Formats: sequence, C-alpha cells, structure tokens
Amino acid sequence: MSERLDPLILDLVEWVAKEPRAYADVMEAWRTPCPRLTVWEDAVDRGFVARERTDGAAINVVVTPAGRQFLADHGRYVAGGAPRAQAPHLSKAASIGTR
Repeated sequence: MSERLDPLILDLVEWVAKEPRAYADVMEAWRTPCPRLTVWEDAVDRGFVARERTDGAAINVVVTPAGRQFLADHGRYVAGGAPRAQAPHLSKAASIGTR
C-alpha cells in the first residue's frame, strides 16, 4: 500500500520543501483519519519531514536531508539544493529549440 502513496508523499514533501510550513497548516492539509491514507505518517516514518520548534514556541514542519534526496531521486523540486532535474524525455525537445 505504501508504494501507492508515494506520489502523494512526494507532493507533501515537495510542498514542505518550498518553504517550512506551520505544523497546524500541515495537519489541516494532510492529516486524515482514514487508515488507508497515511501520507503524513509515512512521510514522518520514512524520515522525509520533521517537526522543528522555532522562536521558542512555534512548530514548523521542515524537509530533512532524506526528504531532499527522495525528491531528487524522483525528479522533484528541491529547495535550497540541486535544481529540479529535467525529465529525460524533455531533454531532446528542449535542445531542438536552441539550435
């Protein structure tokens, strides 16, 4: 079941990678009581995102190095890291326009 959730986990990790998100916002957007839709729980269990206390009070959700690697391995956006890899099927098309 977890592999079927990978696209959603990628979406969550990419969303958080764009900027740290308030824990409350992440819970509102991604937490669900459905036992078959464990996107948030799987992302945390796999070590892709973590809770981090800021300003001594607020709790943010941030992407971990493992989460950045997960994004990069799947050609997704990685904030503050390597640029998003160009899909191989687009490489040739992109180079045609530059000739």
